[in-house]
Amino acid sequence: MIGFIQQLRRRTPLGWLQLSHEKGRLLVALSGIAFADVLMFMQLGFQTALFESNTILHRSMQADMFVISPQARNLANMSSFTRRRLYQAMDIPGVKSAEGMYINIIDWKNPQTHQKTTILVMGFNPDRQVFNLADVNRQIDAVKLPDTVLFDRASRGDYNDAIAKIDQGKTVTTEIERRTITISGLFSVGASFIADGTLITNDQNFLRLFPRREASGVSLGLVQLQPGYDPKQMKTTLEAYLDDDVKVLTRAEFIEFEINYWKTNTAIGFIFSLGVAMGFMVGVIIVYQVLSTDVNSHIKEYATFKAMGYNNLYLLGVVFEEAIILAVLGFIPGAIAPLGLYHLTRNATNLPLYMTVARALTVLTLTMIMCVISGAIATRKLQSADPADMF
Repeated sequence: MIGFIQQLRRRTPLGWLQLSHEKGRLLVALSGIAFADVLMFMQLGFQTALFESNTILHRSMQADMFVISPQARNLANMSSFTRRRLYQAMDIPGVKSAEGMYINIIDWKNPQTHQKTTILVMGFNPDRQVFNLADVNRQIDAVKLPDTVLFDRASRGDYNDAIAKIDQGKTVTTEIERRTITISGLFSVGASFIADGTLITNDQNFLRLFPRREASGVSLGLVQLQPGYDPKQMKTTLEAYLDDDVKVLTRAEFIEFEINYWKTNTAIGFIFSLGVAMGFMVGVIIVYQVLSTDVNSHIKEYATFKAMGYNNLYLLGVVFEEAIILAVLGFIPGAIAPLGLYHLTRNATNLPLYMTVARALTVLTLTMIMCVISGAIATRKLQSADPADMF
């Protein structure tokens, strides 16, 4: 290992010398790589925000297993099933509780701007704790009052004045389907691609907002197990006991159920993946153009190396050295710029868009691969060329 390091120190950095000789070309190349990296960072960030924002509520629910309709598509389109299935689940040893929840999307009037926007409404029995949200559990008694709701302070839109009044203990009212409702408290979850925000209320208030809904048909069943029972084994037991008009999911499967919907059943998941691929291809083309131009402009120097006895592997090493240098130097501005773009997007949309170490390593790896592929393509002419033909 020490000998290898010493050999690297004695080696002439031809790749760096060739790149730094044409500083204008180097800056253009780095700008192109940085642009490709920014594109990949943004697409990966949007994709992660898509999955995380649409599963925040899933992760905040206090349940070991979930019962849904086979026709359910995602949290906003759950369909309904009979509450009897939850009563049946309670007959199985190991089941501690099985609570129903109503979920639906509706337009409501922003209490501050009076503009209509899409909101997700969730209703449940307030005598049962179904959320791992301290703000919700602390204020649960408030939503027992008729036409009273809790509002997500992290919703997308202009709610600053309304939130300030609620924090001061003042009454804030608005309308849903020509029905006046009172916002009695706040909690924080965040906007998603489904809706601009979330309202939480009791089951009776939910049915008042959706008078066509039958009380016997619930959107989601939350099953808690007794300590010591394995969710995977209990899933098999529940599936065998309940009719086939419901599906039973573990907590991890319920989250994956939502992610799969956005991955496979919507165009937006595909678009973000395509955006990453396009960024990668743009980077490959830019780096190839730079390295190919560099190889062609130094073709006689490479010919001299070949005539002196240097093999193709050595020449490949020089070009790959340039590729790695371009990848590392281009990645630095390509990783810094998205920090500001993430911040701007997060403030504008309230989506959970943050830089992560895993994403940075992913983009760096893709950048390395991108540049190595470009280097391999750019050196094809060198490998097949005869030194005598190069002069």
